[in-house]
This record gives sequence, C-alpha cells and structure tokens, in this order.
Amino acid sequence: MKIAVAGGTGLTGRQVVEAVRARGHDPMTLSRGAGVDLLTGAGLDAALAGAEAVIDVSNVLTRRKAVALDFFDRAGTNLVAAARRAGVRHLLSLSIVGVDRVRYGYYAGKLRQEEIVRTSGLPWTIVRATQFHEFAGQLLGSVPGPIALAPTGKVQPIAVREVGAHLAGLVLEPPQAMAPELAGPREETLVDMARRLMAAGGARRRPVLPVHFPGGMSTGGLLPTGPGPRGTQTFAEWLRLTFPG
Repeated sequence: MKIAVAGGTGLTGRQVVEAVRARGHDPMTLSRGAGVDLLTGAGLDAALAGAEAVIDVSNVLTRRKAVALDFFDRAGTNLVAAARRAGVRHLLSLSIVGVDRVRYGYYAGKLRQEEIVRTSGLPWTIVRATQFHEFAGQLLGSVPGPIALAPTGKVQPIAVREVGAHLAGLVLEPPQAMAPELAGPREETLVDMARRLMAAGGARRRPVLPVHFPGGMSTGGLLPTGPGPRGTQTFAEWLRLTFPG
C-alpha cells in the first residue's frame, strides 16, 4: 500500500516513515525537499497519485496563535482537497491530548486542523497523543536566560518512536473518527523532567523556577482523560538511551 506521510522529514514523520516501511508498505514523504509544499499545494496532486492513505504529522514550530492558525488552516485545507481528488480512503491526523482543554496559542492551530479533518468528507481518524519525551528540552530551549521557567503540572510523556509505530498500525485499520488517546507509561512533572534532563547533559544547567501557567497546563490539562493505548518507554529510560554519557 502507498501511504503518504505529510511532514515525513520531521521528528515524528521520520519515525512514521520508518514504521510504515517496516510493515512492508510504501511510504511517500510529503515535504518541500520532495517537491511538495503544503502551504501552497504545489506538488500535492502528483505526490498523492495512487496513495490509499495519508498520515498527517505536519508541524510548525511556534507558540503564536496567529502563526499556528495560518499554517494548519492552509496546510490542512490543501492536503484535504488533494486527498479527495486522489481518492484517498483513510486520512489519519496526529493531534495532542488536552488540545481542547489547555489554552495555548499553538493548540488553537491544532484544533483548526482537527476541524478540517472532521469536515473533510474523507474517511478519517484523529488520534491525540501526549507530549513526547523531548518536550522538556523544547520548553527549556524556548526560555533563554540564566533561569529556566518550567510549568508546574503533570504530563504523561511518550517516546516518539512508539507514536510513529502506533500511527503506522492505525492507518491500516478502518477509520475510527476520534481514536482513543495515546499516552506514555507513567505521569511525570515538567519541573522534574527539566531538572533531570539538565543533570543528564541534555540541556544547559541552570536553576529551574516552577511557574504556575494559566489555561490548564499546570492543572492536569495535558493528561489523558480515559483508557487507551500506552507506550512502554519511560522518561528515565529515554534519558539513559539518549544521553548515555
């Protein structure tokens, strides 16, 4: 089966492509490097020719609501239109646990992406996953200065490799609409994750100041709300493998 992967060169996309190929199917990467521009639609029709399914893990690195809304609106609209023209039989989109509960600029864009998928007229699945193990490092990298600000509150982080494998399996199943939430094996606090990451050498050492973030992030908004598939790799195991020194 030919399976197109939007965002196939990114952190998640590379794992999806590898997992699709490991299952004996033909992944087609939709990226600018492959001559496809989701924001303009250029190259999409040619790339989707013969594709039976699409996995959308496209992304933009921003915290700004306007930027996120613009990206996911344009990319999602172009991808859906091209998928309809190609006769795609399953559109699978990756979203985030808590995206509808936590007030955060980037999440507004993800909600818009979900809306486009739900109203696409295509057979669809949306799976919301918890934050990746890399989340603590992304937070630290976004806050320069001598002190690191880390949100209070808990997450249930998951290995991006396990997310990629889950998506590669899910796209082969019948479309489910809203699939059960995907999460890691155990809860962690963001403050503790930040400190442990620095201790392991994965980020610049500096004091960590816990900060209560309004909008739900500090009050459990990023945790799964019901049963669903769970990863196996803990944050501690990921740290040991990623920063062995």
